Amino acid sequence: MEEIKNYRDHVGSRLDKHYKTTLFQSERLMLGLNCLEPGQEQSVHAHNDQDKFYFVLEGEGLFTVGEKQETASNGQTVWAAAGVPHGVKNNGTIRLVILMGIAPAPVKK
Repeated sequence: MEEIKNYRDHVGSRLDKHYKTTLFQSERLMLGLNCLEPGQEQSVHAHNDQDKFYFVLEGEGLFTVGEKQETASNGQTVWAAAGVPHGVKNNGTIRLVILMGIAPAPVKK
């Protein structure tokens, strides 16, 4: 396993939906990238037993956490505790790149 990775080597895109990739995963934590092109979104959803954070690396997005919506950009962190609905939309003009962490990690399939 590589213990050090440059996120830029893992940035990507998809035309049909936002791009996701896993950087690291153990039984306790998963870290990955979510990349959203302008206009793409991750629908509001919840994880009943998992806390989640988004750390904006590039761009800006409109984040929903519970009943609140707020724009976050480079260097800002968004937190969604277990059970709280959350999602994000890239309403900007450049790609939105987010470091995402979720704990405990989802069960590998």
